[in-house]
Amino acid sequence: MSTENYTVVIKVGGGEGIDPTMLSKEIAELTEAGTRVVLVHGGSHDTNVLAEALGYPAQTIKSPSGHESRRTDRKTLEIFMMAYCGSVNKTIVEDLRRHGVDSVGLSGIDAGIWVGQRKGAIRAIEDGRTVLIRDDLSGRVESVNGDFIEYLLSTGKVPVLTPPAVTPDGIAINVDADRAAAATAVAIGADELLLLSNVSGLYLDHHDPESLIEQVDADSLDEARSAAKGRMKNKVLAAEEALTGGVSRVVIGSAGVDRPIEYARVQNGGTVFSHGVTA
Repeated sequence: MSTENYTVVIKVGGGEGIDPTMLSKEIAELTEAGTRVVLVHGGSHDTNVLAEALGYPAQTIKSPSGHESRRTDRKTLEIFMMAYCGSVNKTIVEDLRRHGVDSVGLSGIDAGIWVGQRKGAIRAIEDGRTVLIRDDLSGRVESVNGDFIEYLLSTGKVPVLTPPAVTPDGIAINVDADRAAAATAVAIGADELLLLSNVSGLYLDHHDPESLIEQVDADSLDEARSAAKGRMKNKVLAAEEALTGGVSRVVIGSAGVDRPIEYARVQNGGTVFSHGVTA
């Protein structure tokens, strides 16, 4: 697959065991070949470790539909920013620069890169009951400052982006990084979106390693939605949003294999969502 004049958004997860700096060499190779790269990252494991160390352990919300997300009150958000915007982001930028990549690390707050509304109330399942949570600082990316990202790309930079996002009135909010990456890919007209994490793709039965769904198109999208469980629901939704926004190809794949970018892009490792999926 040609890399020249290509735009790729890569989202690498922040789960336990994932080392995002393992992507640095491949990103250096892509940029040297003329590919424009935007890297989006998570930091959930580092946040959990820091939260435990600070005596304020992480909490998870599960919606009635099965989506899981971090419970984000103000103190949690402050810990979240320490990990995501601080140690994780700068470690990635440091390693990219060590590999000769002119990278710049930013959160979604900076320059209003990711703007969205805070959720007024969240329905969650607690002890088998549906409850309303009204003080959560979470939301969804509704607009992307694509012009600013394009400016960075035009100067040869690799933007390294991370949550949180920001509301129009300047309040930081936790957002799902997979869907933020999808919104970013759409905003800059990316050719490809890679969603790399500690899972190898979407499985028809997540207990059966032989049930990997290798290809998803418009005809099999309903099956993919039904197969997605837990946080995989967000990845499938992100893939769908990217494709309906004009991104040609999305891969949900593993960050833990040797050369994960090449494995996803060239070897079709993981679950490949093809262009043409409609909402």
